[in-house]
Amino acid sequence: MKWNALTSGEQLENIKAESLKQPVVIFKHSTSCSISATAKNRLERQWDDAGLENVKPYFLDLLSYRSVSNQIATAFDVRHESPQLLLIRNGECTSDWSHLGIRVDEVKKALA
Repeated sequence: MKWNALTSGEQLENIKAESLKQPVVIFKHSTSCSISATAKNRLERQWDDAGLENVKPYFLDLLSYRSVSNQIATAFDVRHESPQLLLIRNGECTSDWSHLGIRVDEVKKALA
């Protein structure tokens, strides 16, 4: 799995545009949270074999870029949670998961 760094609010418009051509996920990760580390590790272990090569994954370090997380909540009309995985399609968040609900199989179901 190759993460794309999400470090500024300006990237959100590009992500919306990208999501018109391919699904995008945003993983909001708290580097100080063991549940977040577990969710991230599970995504990374399972991603490459899941058939999700058409999905572009973004990674947000929540502690370093909290203001970007707030912008995500506003831009995609979702409640902030941590950790959190958002599926963006056609410029909108169509699904989101948090904590141990963050699973590759859930992403696959949402894309089906």
